Amino acid sequence: MTSMRKNGTRSHASASDLSLGSAADAPHGSRPEQVYARLRDLIVQGSLAPGSRIVETEIATRLGVSRTPVREALQRLQQEGYVMGSPGAQQSRLTVAPLTRDDVHELLNIVGALEGLGARHSAQIPLADRKNLARDLRNLNAEFHRAGKTSPIDHGSLYDADEKFHRRIVDASAGPRLLSLHDAVKPQAERYIRMYISMLTGDIRASVYEHDLIIAAIEEGRADDAELAVQVNWRHAADRLSKVIAMAGERGSW
Repeated sequence: MTSMRKNGTRSHASASDLSLGSAADAPHGSRPEQVYARLRDLIVQGSLAPGSRIVETEIATRLGVSRTPVREALQRLQQEGYVMGSPGAQQSRLTVAPLTRDDVHELLNIVGALEGLGARHSAQIPLADRKNLARDLRNLNAEFHRAGKTSPIDHGSLYDADEKFHRRIVDASAGPRLLSLHDAVKPQAERYIRMYISMLTGDIRASVYEHDLIIAAIEEGRADDAELAVQVNWRHAADRLSKVIAMAGERGSW
């Protein structure tokens, strides 16, 4: 499904364009969490494009569920910022949230703060565990570096390698609250990275170097430096994305 700007207007998707699959893909009585997860994946992957209209009845029909779990899933997606209502509309009119420069700065810096806490905690685990973690992170950073040197670049593999690197830091020591917050926010940042990654991968050496600084700080037990290094890595990512969005245009906000 696409929602593209054509001569300054937005084209709305029909039910057949939603690519939600058949009723067999979501059995009758699916819980709202399942509908939520399915819709969130479609939004994050760009199958439901920024700015495209969300119609509750169409989604329910395509998923083969009642409107109740769809309504609950959409309420959650709206609370988390994946979809938004139209101010002043007489009826609830939801659209997939646009991708904007202001939003990307907020989201990526929040991710940096959360993962920075994960890095701080990882730098405080026992030395043997830090050594094992540092070894894993070096291998993941090498995988990330290799993915960035392929020609042509496999952007999906590049993103996955970077994601595994950062997730390993969080998983090493984070408690359930931090993990829950990270799981809620990180996919929103993923929307931006997946949408614009082809314009971000000209030279990843700076990112590889920043990853090396994170690894060294964790391995040496420098908690303050580890937290700051992760925050800086995400701050720089936000700056790079902001520049790309300025060139390519904000998507879904027209």
